[in-house]
Amino acid sequence: MSNVILSVTGPTAELRLDNPDKMNAFTAGMVEQLGQHLEEIERRTDVSCVLVTATGERAFCTGADILAWGALSPSEFARHWVRDGHRVFDRLARLSKPTIAVLNGHAFGGGLELAAACDVRVMAPHATLALPETGVGIVPGWSGTQRLARLVPEPVLKEMALFGRRIGAERALQVGLVAEVAEDVRAVALKMAERAGRLSPRAVEITKSMIHAAQGEDRGAMVEAIGAAAIAATEDRAEGVSAFAEKRKPKFPGT
Repeated sequence: MSNVILSVTGPTAELRLDNPDKMNAFTAGMVEQLGQHLEEIERRTDVSCVLVTATGERAFCTGADILAWGALSPSEFARHWVRDGHRVFDRLARLSKPTIAVLNGHAFGGGLELAAACDVRVMAPHATLALPETGVGIVPGWSGTQRLARLVPEPVLKEMALFGRRIGAERALQVGLVAEVAEDVRAVALKMAERAGRLSPRAVEITKSMIHAAQGEDRGAMVEAIGAAAIAATEDRAEGVSAFAEKRKPKFPGT
């Protein structure tokens, strides 16, 4: 039974964490399911925007289930749990379609890191954000000290990671981590998704790549993807492919 549910309505895809008994905490299976859904979404041409949501109102996601990783050996923890999470969260961050984290409740640890991997975040007034890892003897492992450092001022990140302080919705809005605070965050996110659906999909995709390249988010791949898209539309590329297929020397027109 899946604890990460993918649904598509019109041009909007929704990824919903569904582990409410544990406040939507991640298990290894959920990390794997999220990765599989992201691969499917990337290939769907009918999806223009992705919402990341969660079941219930108390918690968006309280991070990784301690019982899921607590019994792992040091090598298993580092090689599999941390790396698998990083791989999937990076996949979310680099998705070609715009993404919105719908913070209907508390986002702690891996839950906050999941939200940080999305393009924008909307947050309910009662929700809070935290990086509680040092309180259980570990460190943020799914980009909490890396991607979040690009999203919030350093003193705010240190306040959360080094002193265990929670950040409320208004503070998160003040520092620019969330785009909007609202009682009905899903309705706000759906309106944003609707606007995204009226824009040029290719222009949005390339613009997102350009912004990520400026931020250093997989810069090399982004630059090469933009270059590949530009060259793909040229007559030189068409001539090169034709010449290869016909086993002759190409005559590039330079256009």
